[in-house]
Amino acid sequence: MADVARGRLLPSSSTPDVGERVEEIVSVANVVVKQILSAEQDVPADYLQQWDELVVVLAGAAVLEIDGEHCDLRAGEWALLPARIPHRLVSTSSETNWLVVHVYEPGLR
Repeated sequence: MADVARGRLLPSSSTPDVGERVEEIVSVANVVVKQILSAEQDVPADYLQQWDELVVVLAGAAVLEIDGEHCDLRAGEWALLPARIPHRLVSTSSETNWLVVHVYEPGLR
């Protein structure tokens, strides 16, 4: 299998007791795929990113706030956050396991 990359995602049990663990899975051209393992948190974090971001909750749950509205995400659900859209991570349950895809504009990365 020439030029084929493969691997295994970390289990949710690899989540740290506090904060997040971020693992880059693959980076190709202007696309980066990461796995994020989040501990339980309820301290909001604000974001204003310069890239499109697809977030997929693989396990656990999270609450985002976009334009003042809560967006509840549970296992199997996803959201596409366009570049330059302010949003807030309101909370995550313990052992929340995310797959995140960042799509950068050419020359931004």
